[in-house]
Amino acid sequence: MPHIPTKRLHTDAKLPKYAHEGAWGDLAADLYSVHEATIEPRKTALVATGLAMAFPEEYGALVEDRSGLAVKGITTLAGVIDPGYRGEIKVVLTNVTDAPITLSAGDRIAQLRIVKKLQATFEEVDDLDATHRGEGGFGSTGHN
Repeated sequence: MPHIPTKRLHTDAKLPKYAHEGAWGDLAADLYSVHEATIEPRKTALVATGLAMAFPEEYGALVEDRSGLAVKGITTLAGVIDPGYRGEIKVVLTNVTDAPITLSAGDRIAQLRIVKKLQATFEEVDDLDATHRGEGGFGSTGHN
C-alpha cells in the first residue's frame, strides 16, 4: 500500500478519504472542496482542495468523477497528477447543465484514484498486427 505524504495548505482542507475500506472497499478516495464554488452553466472552473501531495516516484493519481455529481451535470476534466508534482491539488470541474451549481466548502467534488506508473516505449512501424476488430471504434460493436 503506497504511503502518500499530504500537506494541508489551508486549515479547513480535508484529507482524502475512502468511504468504504477493506476487501470490498472503494477504488478511489474522495477529494473535498476547501472553498465554496459556483460553476456557471456550460462553464469550467478550477476548484481547490487545499492539499499538496508527495507521491512516491512509482505512483501518481487520476482525478475521476463522483457519480453523485455527474448525475447532476458536474464532470471532471484534466485529471492526471504526476509523481513529481508538489503543488496544490485542484480539480477541473465542468457544469454541463443550463443552471449554475454551487458547491459548498467541504463537499466531495471528485475521486482520487492512485495508480502505479508504467512507462512504455513507442516504436514506429509500417504496419500493425491484424485483429478481428481492426480499425472499428466508437460504436463499432453495435452497442451504444
